Amino acid sequence: MFRSSLLAGPSVPARTLLAILPDGRPVYAVAGGARDTMEAWIPEEFDSQVIMRVNQISGVEALGSPVPMNSETRSVPRSAGIGVSLVAKGGTYGEDQSVNDAVILSAQKFGMAVRIAEEDIDDAIADVIATKQKDWATSYGKMFDNSCLAVSAAPGAGVPFASVYYTLTQSDSATGYSANANLTQTGSGGTTYVSLSNSLGNVERGNYFDISEMVCLAHPAYRNILRNIKDTNQRPIFQESTAGFPGGGMAASPDTIFGIPIHWSLGAMTSAVATPTPTGSPLIVWANRNYMIVGRRSGPESVFIDGRNGLSALTDESILKMRARRAFAVGHENAFAVHEDNSGNILI
Repeated sequence: MFRSSLLAGPSVPARTLLAILPDGRPVYAVAGGARDTMEAWIPEEFDSQVIMRVNQISGVEALGSPVPMNSETRSVPRSAGIGVSLVAKGGTYGEDQSVNDAVILSAQKFGMAVRIAEEDIDDAIADVIATKQKDWATSYGKMFDNSCLAVSAAPGAGVPFASVYYTLTQSDSATGYSANANLTQTGSGGTTYVSLSNSLGNVERGNYFDISEMVCLAHPAYRNILRNIKDTNQRPIFQESTAGFPGGGMAASPDTIFGIPIHWSLGAMTSAVATPTPTGSPLIVWANRNYMIVGRRSGPESVFIDGRNGLSALTDESILKMRARRAFAVGHENAFAVHEDNSGNILI
């Protein structure tokens, strides 16, 4: 007798015949127990189309500082730095009094299931499963960036992490950061060359500025904004490159602004909860990538549950499940600055 991996519900008696496998073996219901087997989740390889799509869409995934996680939570030590002083000949060395602490990563699951009719798999010319996987990767990349960069609320229902935006609006006694110190909002006047420069200056004048590690994550709405910033003679300040970007001189590759590479992210727009389709104000996030901490617990990965067997055989529908377990934390507030165009005059 073949023992099924299906758990019988209360209305299905034990040893009820559920299905016949393609090789002729019967599938019986088993009451009172958990699943004997688990679906084989298949992790994506680093060069898979899904991973490449995620890295293309998500600036946080592509540029953040990865931390492997072997459990649901992980504590990442945070150094408060160390001072230096002159020591006279024969003098006593001073002892640093900086207080170290840690940031806590807590893995959250991003996932979705798709039902696919057997006819669509058999009859479609295109690879339906691969197409759905890439579609999910696109939505995941946008939602993950939105979760990490732009959600305005504290962690809770619908909010997996304390985003960069939220973190910069809060005071932190441990680091000495004052609420909104590194947040630049344009108001009704909109984005100007000065507002952009001053926003980046919030990071440049601090101890966490490192030009070799600086990145910019910006919503694509800023492409149009930058093209329309002009000097007193109505000439564009950001000269358009041969690649079509108005940011960093001729033939900038990748796109740059003030000498810092840009990753365009559709998730870099404010929202009250995490979403792949935010509708708030577009953001530019300046970041020292070493302090953009990304916890990787698992995935992206997927599992295909064939609809030809078991209870799904009644509908001829297979299920494709996709997921990734991720965590995010801001290493230090002064390693980030946010420019928000909250003028309400953005064409999106």
